[in-house]
Amino acid sequence: MKFVDEARIKVAAGDGGNGCASFRREKYIPKGGPDGGDGGNGGSVYLVADSGLNTLVDFRTRRMHKAERGQNGMGRERSGRKGRDLLVRVPVGTRVLEDETGELLGELLEHRQRLLVAQGGERGIGNVHFKSSTNRTPRQFTNGTPGERRELLLELILLADVGLLGMPNAGKSSLISHISSARPKIADYPFTTLYPNLGVVSLGRDRSFVVADIPGVIEGAAEGAGLGLQFLKHLSRTRLLLHLVDIAPLDSAVDTAAEVKKIEQELVRYSAELAGKERWLVLNKKDLLPQEAFDERRRALLQALKWEGAVYGISAVTGEGLDGLTGDLMGRLEAIWQAERSLDEKTEEEPWDPLRG
Repeated sequence: MKFVDEARIKVAAGDGGNGCASFRREKYIPKGGPDGGDGGNGGSVYLVADSGLNTLVDFRTRRMHKAERGQNGMGRERSGRKGRDLLVRVPVGTRVLEDETGELLGELLEHRQRLLVAQGGERGIGNVHFKSSTNRTPRQFTNGTPGERRELLLELILLADVGLLGMPNAGKSSLISHISSARPKIADYPFTTLYPNLGVVSLGRDRSFVVADIPGVIEGAAEGAGLGLQFLKHLSRTRLLLHLVDIAPLDSAVDTAAEVKKIEQELVRYSAELAGKERWLVLNKKDLLPQEAFDERRRALLQALKWEGAVYGISAVTGEGLDGLTGDLMGRLEAIWQAERSLDEKTEEEPWDPLRG
């Protein structure tokens, strides 16, 4: 099944209006001179980020987006009106690429941010500009230039702070439904999550973060197996990954360590940057095991993985261990955000100009 975070659209800027070849026609002025006005510039096409949108589904039915053409010039040195710019609303977090070449044109990461994707055509000039002492009745004028036309690929990358990663039925949907107001589909069979879900985890005033529930990853996902590599894209902007593991699988023959390693391999195949993100191991369904059995499986798993990172034991159903997990996540994210702000203060960058894209 194809998720609607990708859309292909066509954009066309308006053509510039043509210049006018005209001459004055007034009573008692038998030899009126040229008075043809200029055309108007064509309208441009901008993509504008809107925090009120969260999918690209509307672009599946409306693919063509065209700005207004510039008006032609007129007599009496009247210029044509400029074509209106077209503002196309897209969700915050949209990446814009040239469909044919794959060239990245820009990313819209903030509300009301603009990106110029098709420049309007230049206006034509009227014959009034061609008059001279040797050419008193010029009939020359120029046509407006065509506006840019492009085929674009839009990709919506979810803007989440924490990404949930794990095999199908590891309990990701149950976790996000318990710690946030998100209500994804939950069932006792794999692949119940077909679309990424976002949830806001609030730990008090001005202390919250966004977590993304990603459809289960299987072996070969980086090459498009299962639900495809497109879902791995949704982890690319997260600051931290939670790797959920079913510590009490129904099939006792399942090698839990091997399942973890399969996902690690898919991350490496897809992107070295993604594989290098900070990742915490979360052992879910703790409530299904006696404490001694849980401790034994935990020890064996960490030993097999040679795991040195953070480890948590939780139950996404009963809520056991979730307060400690979310509290530690909040503290770690606040430290990351503070480090990013400090880096931004040290790095001087040219201010972004929305009209320049």
